[in-house]
Amino acid sequence: MTRPIDTSLEQRLPLGTDLALRRQFMVVNEPLPGNLRFGRLLEVLDALAEEAALRHVRRAAPQAYVVTAAIDQVVLRTPADVARDTVLKARLNLVGRSSMEVGIRVEQPGVEPAHVASCYFTMVARVGEGDAAESIAVEPLEYPEEIDVSRRDKAIRRRELYRRRLASAARPPTREEYDLLARLHAAQEQPGFAGLLAGRLTTMAWERIYPELEHVPSKAFGGYLVRRAYELATIQAEEIAPDRPVIARVNRINFLQPVRIGDKLRLASRVVYTGRAAVTVEVTIERISWDRVTRALCNTCVFTFVNVDEQMTPRPVPPVYPTTYAEDARYLEAYRWHRRLKARRAARQRLGRRSRGTAPYAEWPTPMPEG
Repeated sequence: MTRPIDTSLEQRLPLGTDLALRRQFMVVNEPLPGNLRFGRLLEVLDALAEEAALRHVRRAAPQAYVVTAAIDQVVLRTPADVARDTVLKARLNLVGRSSMEVGIRVEQPGVEPAHVASCYFTMVARVGEGDAAESIAVEPLEYPEEIDVSRRDKAIRRRELYRRRLASAARPPTREEYDLLARLHAAQEQPGFAGLLAGRLTTMAWERIYPELEHVPSKAFGGYLVRRAYELATIQAEEIAPDRPVIARVNRINFLQPVRIGDKLRLASRVVYTGRAAVTVEVTIERISWDRVTRALCNTCVFTFVNVDEQMTPRPVPPVYPTTYAEDARYLEAYRWHRRLKARRAARQRLGRRSRGTAPYAEWPTPMPEG
């Protein structure tokens, strides 16, 4: 039976020596810390996750293909240096009936090695095309080592946490949450209010999916969609961050429907929440078929940025004020996410565990003050 180590796959990006490749991964042509073009990296990560999952699936089903169902989480550990080689190490952590979690560790080796990010992708095995496409069972993994069992159990917990988060989204506000929303709404009624309204912090973009973007039969590559969503989210975050927004986490990306060649895409980004230094941006992607008969939501993406100065020190961002019921719901969902993150960090500190990250990412993002 296959072990997780048997599914290992590694890719090196020679950014230290390949100047043309380095230029592709630059945000700006300046010596800034954290200047790695993260959207481009997400695109590469998605392709690597697909390859790792596909190799495992095709051991038993040579005709199968895999699709990305979700990017469960990407946690930034250390600001990346765009002038250093970057190594991506992928491995299957968990295999369910037809789904697999692929974990990818992003590192920058050298005299002072850096753990840049931890990434978790959910992939699904499929066969067939069009209406005949269906999910298939995947060969299970054997978990002989303690580290394999630990990674498997963490993957299961991530799935359980996501299900609980979905359930909590429908939960009415607690008294504390109600008071927070009430203060935000009351502030908007004050004379001379000049705060930032959530409804005005939005951006929209349109795009056509051309045949050159075809990946699996008649469908677009998910990594490309993720890159476009991230790039729009970054532009949106820049509208509210006074200094420079840098990515701290990918909270979640869901792939709800495949995007087909010829589809027109409507990408909409919105700031849904701000904390002391954090900005949470949601991006939705809607597909409109070539014949304009089908219109459906295909992707939901949530990113958290942190506003930083030139030394990568977090700097304050202005509060955002939700107005409508939908804006309240999105704000509250992000607020709860930040509170859960803070609670987990506090629990680790009580157990005497140090944060695994390297400053400044180790403590990002911080939640909004309660008062």
